[in-house]
Amino acid sequence: MPEIDATGLFCPEPVFRTKIEMERMQVGDVLTIKADDPAAEEDISRWATRNGHDLVEVKKDGQVISITIKKVR
Repeated sequence: MPEIDATGLFCPEPVFRTKIEMERMQVGDVLTIKADDPAAEEDISRWATRNGHDLVEVKKDGQVISITIKKVR
């Protein structure tokens, strides 16, 4: 399963990296993004929903947020 480590990066970089990786993936593939920017959870979740992908899971481990998205289209 592909994973992006966007820790240490700030908006909008985690969203840009998510978009680029999702474009490379096939429908049905799952991507996990790890970030520590407080805005990343809302920004990536909103981007996924707006682009028709499924938000599978959001987990927090201290400062690090892990967001899992399934490519739908």
